[in-house]
Amino acid sequence: MIAVVSIAGLALFLWPFFGLGLPPEVPAVAVTLAAVASLMLLELGTRRLDSGRLALLAALAAIDAALRLALVNGIGGFSPIFFLVILAGYEFGPSYGFLVGSFSLLVSALVTGGVGPWLPYETFALGWVGLSSGLAGSIVRHIRPARRNWLPSRLDVGVLVVVAVLTGFAYGALTDIWGWVAFYRGVENVGWIAGLSPGETLTRFGRYYLLTSLTWDAFRAFGDAIAVIALGTPVLMALGRLRARLGYEIVAP
Repeated sequence: MIAVVSIAGLALFLWPFFGLGLPPEVPAVAVTLAAVASLMLLELGTRRLDSGRLALLAALAAIDAALRLALVNGIGGFSPIFFLVILAGYEFGPSYGFLVGSFSLLVSALVTGGVGPWLPYETFALGWVGLSSGLAGSIVRHIRPARRNWLPSRLDVGVLVVVAVLTGFAYGALTDIWGWVAFYRGVENVGWIAGLSPGETLTRFGRYYLLTSLTWDAFRAFGDAIAVIALGTPVLMALGRLRARLGYEIVAP
């Protein structure tokens, strides 16, 4: 299901690169809400998302909304909402990470009045931040023994730092697509123009990103990495204890 949801989101981002401009706003929002709701219902139906994890999901989304309300942006593109999304995805897995990211963005958008045509792009992009972190956590758990006393190792922190940097730039590039088409349409050499081939459109977007957004996104990427280094160990330890309390094991007779 997470693959189906991601394909639906990917269509929104690829739409302009085939000369189609931006998809209509109302269907884009509807697809986003339906995709997030479908994933949550599936997780509830398979009991991977029980009442305890659902309550934690609501708490994390509320905390992120409060952080965004108190400090919408830090220096440059840095925002405090990425930190919990990255750590929750790493500890609880890809699907849960996607839900934490998408719900955090939706709730914070409602609280801060940030609802608009850009919302579907931000929702999927932040959901994929949690998804990427969850995939990284799953790989790490397969290549090294389980943590003792929920104490994160240097490997955990190192992987999270890499994830924070990569997703910081990736989130910025993905969410720039909407603004690029909406506000830079027809600008010479860097603006979106209808009818160009996907390769030419991608080249123009690359120029636009390098000229307007790379430095801004660097503050987000390295700000998230610094947050992980400074606070990642105690928060990841707390999430590990929560995961142990909220989980269960089925023992065969």
